[in-house]
Amino acid sequence: MATTAATEGLGDLVSHYLDKGIVLIIADLLSLITVSSCLVIKVPQINTIRENKSSKGISVLGLCLELFSYTVMMSYNYTSGYDFLSYMEYPVLLLQEYVLIYYVFRYQDLLGKRTQIFAVLYVTIATLIYLKLFPIIILTFLVPFCTPIGATSKVLQLIAILRTKDASSVSRTTWALSAFTNMTRIYTVYVQSHDVMLLSNFLISTFLSSAVFVAACVYKKKSKTA
Repeated sequence: MATTAATEGLGDLVSHYLDKGIVLIIADLLSLITVSSCLVIKVPQINTIRENKSSKGISVLGLCLELFSYTVMMSYNYTSGYDFLSYMEYPVLLLQEYVLIYYVFRYQDLLGKRTQIFAVLYVTIATLIYLKLFPIIILTFLVPFCTPIGATSKVLQLIAILRTKDASSVSRTTWALSAFTNMTRIYTVYVQSHDVMLLSNFLISTFLSSAVFVAACVYKKKSKTA
């Protein structure tokens, strides 16, 4: 009888979930795919830098702007009470971003006292946000800037590749995954929250990530044939 009750309970749970409709179910599946992709999205870039022992062609300012954008967007979603699946990739991306920044700074000799001071300040603010002690009005003010800031970080990376004409330290896999995950978020955000600011952010990010990927492909080939 216990087994029958458990089976019926599971059946009711599945039935209730399916009642959400195919549109929302697809959104959930895309969210899971996006989060799964984000688990390793920065790993190829980190490994490329470690193997080459060089971060040539990587924009430091672009990375810092990307860190700022990820942090604000995660904080905005967190404080707004949105479905965790709709922004779960941000904490995963941030963990990888910290490692990536460490190696880029290490190979460009930027791990000095100034960097350490900024790191302590960042951790302090992040802790206040997590504890919901950071003023929400500031996050609301900063969110609209994330689209131009995130876009600028990708533009700077694109410029760095075009200027050096060398993408040997740039991972094509990372940027391909970036374009893909941003594209899936266009659908999930539209279906689940209709948040215009988030939609515009992901639309622009998809285009620019694709542009960096193409540039990396072009100059990776050129560096090999040189």
